[in-house]
Amino acid sequence: MNIDRWQELKQKLTIEPDLSDIWLFYMDHFADHPKFTELGEPIYNEYLNSVIQKTCQQIFGTAIRITDFLPIYIAQYGFFHAPFQVQRRIGGVIYFEDIKIGLIAVSADYPPTDEVKYSRFSEIMQLPTPNRNDLN
Repeated sequence: MNIDRWQELKQKLTIEPDLSDIWLFYMDHFADHPKFTELGEPIYNEYLNSVIQKTCQQIFGTAIRITDFLPIYIAQYGFFHAPFQVQRRIGGVIYFEDIKIGLIAVSADYPPTDEVKYSRFSEIMQLPTPNRNDLN
């Protein structure tokens, strides 16, 4: 794979305001290419499962169930990608573990239409609340 394209995807993921542009770039340059689909190994990721679950609940405003979550990890690039389904809607996620930023794309309706809902997410470390003993 062309490392420049990986860097471009990573850059778009961090700064591109139009989330559909990021997803289309990923689909055009990675997802539909046989060399890409042969990279990586299946590996479950609890963090991504949780993010997809919570984000889709917020997007659709109701409790939902994620199915067919099939994460693939490409260690060379520290990159996860995965398809999933939410209430029969088709979805996908991409995530770079080194910068801790990802993007979720999910069909807005079932049966699927051209309308897609997107959400960019980042992993934020929770710091403990300071107390008086921490002031020393």
